[in-house]
Amino acid sequence: MKISSYQDLDVWKRGMDIAVSIFMLTKAYPSDEKFGMISQMRRAANSIPANIAEGWARQSKKEFVYFLRVAQGSLRELETHLLLSQRCGLSDTPTTTPILAEITILSKQLRALLISLSGAKDAQ
Repeated sequence: MKISSYQDLDVWKRGMDIAVSIFMLTKAYPSDEKFGMISQMRRAANSIPANIAEGWARQSKKEFVYFLRVAQGSLRELETHLLLSQRCGLSDTPTTTPILAEITILSKQLRALLISLSGAKDAQ
């Protein structure tokens, strides 16, 4: 399949799905978390597909790799916020487990894409 847009990339699609899941999850959080955990989680989730798209738009392999690494960082930030929200009782394990599983898959996909683009074995 020819990739003609960032929207054709599986990593972007999965990132979008994760962002939607986070928006739905955080709707149930208490309103006093509006400027705390809700904001942090939504910003990190938005950042994942947004950085993939921005990197693609730069039309430079070097910059695309850079933005994929930024997306990886946002993914790990989101994972941390999600785990913290479990520990704080804002969300429960049955709700967060599927999202954490998607995060794991996307992390592996991003790593594989980075390796294919840069040949770097340290593309964590």
